[in-house]
Amino acid sequence: MKIKKIALGLLVALAAVGAAGWFSLDKETRALLATLPTNRDLLFWSQPQRDAAFRALDRLPILAKSRTVKAGDSAMPLPPGPPLKLPLDLDAYMAGQRSAALLIVHDGKLRLERYGLDFDSSGRWTSFSVAKSITSTLVGAAIRDGFIKSMDDKVSDYIPQMKGSAYDDVSIRQLLTMTSGVRWNEDYADPNSDVARFNNHKPEEGVDALVSYLRRLPREVPPGTRWHYSTGETNLVGILVSQATKKPLSAYLSEKIWSTAGMEQDATWLLSRTGQEISGCCIQAATRDFARFGLFILGGARVHAQSIVPDGWLESATTERTGIGQPGRGYGYQWWTYADGSFAARGIFGQGIFIDPKRKLVIASNADWAGGATDRIASGAREAFYRAVQKAIDGEATGGSGS
Repeated sequence: MKIKKIALGLLVALAAVGAAGWFSLDKETRALLATLPTNRDLLFWSQPQRDAAFRALDRLPILAKSRTVKAGDSAMPLPPGPPLKLPLDLDAYMAGQRSAALLIVHDGKLRLERYGLDFDSSGRWTSFSVAKSITSTLVGAAIRDGFIKSMDDKVSDYIPQMKGSAYDDVSIRQLLTMTSGVRWNEDYADPNSDVARFNNHKPEEGVDALVSYLRRLPREVPPGTRWHYSTGETNLVGILVSQATKKPLSAYLSEKIWSTAGMEQDATWLLSRTGQEISGCCIQAATRDFARFGLFILGGARVHAQSIVPDGWLESATTERTGIGQPGRGYGYQWWTYADGSFAARGIFGQGIFIDPKRKLVIASNADWAGGATDRIASGAREAFYRAVQKAIDGEATGGSGS
């Protein structure tokens, strides 16, 4: 009887410790644990699992390991401006996007800041392919710093393990414009696509997982002759920058931008199974800091009045370098471009940074689209929203309503 009482007491004590541990966790980690996915492929997680995970992918090492991107001591101010009057139902728009955050900064002033999905300004949301445009900027920085000699250098000049592969004669410029000509399947709905399979690829001993996967892929067309979207190639860009600088990508991002350009909060960058930052994806940051990155680019990528990229590089990066088969649209160096001079970073499930230099405009958005990774209805609505914001700003400039 005494033994039973002792056992019962231990169970009660363990339960109490477990409860205390649970409630000591932040709300994002608790939500993630409550909906913990049973597989590592987030493309096929349920909507509740995504809602919880997108704000907490860096909280549980069992899901993914990450490195911290340190911020500096002083944040770029985001002073409030007068609320922007928009010719649309903002609540309906955010509901249709399943929006977690929406910020509009115009002429350096915060004209709109709204949150949803129980998210707020203190949290980090994952970027998905918005990270591609950040990685691209680090290429420019590495050229300016002398770590990379030329955009026309070959991939294998910096990653010798790519020698003899289809990437051997592909240039850095062709990687950045996604015109390598190498075969790749980016179908997010196909569990057998390259974008779904490469994260689970088992590499050879001593070889980076992505390098191991990509060097097996065959060539389809000559380099520079076809645009074909490939997250794998941006991941390869990140490895190239890391090899060239001899620094982890997260450390180089902190050094060149995050700690010097006024970001307010530390960010994190998820790692591959072999410990490299997944540079085509997966920077977790506050939405205000994504907006600040947009302002940094809008201001010419300058730190203390000095650009971190070579003269003319940013203009080339953010204007059309190759067509993508859509009228008025193109692709630069990992930036989506528009004929009116605006450009954008875009990520699946509704992540984005839209930049319009002519109007001094930055729009940062995070979401979890109901229709999946590339929800066409939500994507079209976001493009229409960008146009509506531009029209509203033009209306202010002319004294009209913008409608």
